[in-house]
Amino acid sequence: MVTDGDRGFPRRLRLLRPSEFSHVYDCRQSAASGPLVLYAAVNEAPAPGVRVGLSVSRRIGNAVVRNRWKRRLREAFRTIRGSLPVGNDFVVVVRSGVPPRGAEGSRRIEETLAALATRVIGRNGYAAARPMPRDAAATKPKRRR
Repeated sequence: MVTDGDRGFPRRLRLLRPSEFSHVYDCRQSAASGPLVLYAAVNEAPAPGVRVGLSVSRRIGNAVVRNRWKRRLREAFRTIRGSLPVGNDFVVVVRSGVPPRGAEGSRRIEETLAALATRVIGRNGYAAARPMPRDAAATKPKRRR
């Protein structure tokens, strides 16, 4: 049963600072499906929980489209956060497209987020993944194409 207290999206459930987003990105643990990419990292905050950050670029569309994506993603996170493993931070990046509409679209987003989270967390070495130092990432040789 969902109570009124469970419907909110309080600050403690969100990634707010650029350093928190960078920590998740630097762990380099991600999975993608359709228009969504999910990055994950072990949460090192003193209060364990599941936190999420949303990244919807301007190239996705105008403010109406971007805000529609964010509303859909927040609602999907609220719905599935009880099934996500505690002690993880997630960043959801939207790559392209118009957000799916209706109840069926919401259900698809929820299923996609849950599947991506399960895929990333289930990988070997996920729990041991630590952020790669910024200097090491900058000196990494470029990949040949």
